[in-house]
Amino acid sequence: METAATTTRATLRCAFCQSWNRIDVSRAQDRPKCGKCGTPMLLDRPSHLDDETFSRTIAESQVPVIVDFYADWCGPCKMMAPAVDQLAANYAGRAIVAKVNTDLAPGATRPFNIRGIPTTIVFSGGKEVQRQSGAMPYMMLAAMLDRQNLG
Repeated sequence: METAATTTRATLRCAFCQSWNRIDVSRAQDRPKCGKCGTPMLLDRPSHLDDETFSRTIAESQVPVIVDFYADWCGPCKMMAPAVDQLAANYAGRAIVAKVNTDLAPGATRPFNIRGIPTTIVFSGGKEVQRQSGAMPYMMLAAMLDRQNLG
């Protein structure tokens, strides 16, 4: 039986039915499913957050959450997108990788005084612990998470 000490939970909204799910992220390789609709919760891909889902996702995660604040029209953001996707795949089970479209989620963006995009922020325990503006390659994104002792 798994103990609470070895369980690392996050609360994410299902992209299909919009219901909230508490997920043991340390079991990401088991492909957890939504408790309501049964659709896989894809922890190996970035979670798209908005004004409604941002705060709860950040606050209720027991693992670091790295967020790419971007816009669809931003060239550097588009260049960085494959690195963010790779980060989600490689850190599944150890961190939540998320994206916030600054044009569509001003409520999630405004409190962090985002002045340029892309901006990447790492949250731990619901609080901002690191920030970097500008496009970054995969190795720099991974280094941000590695500083959270994820390895």
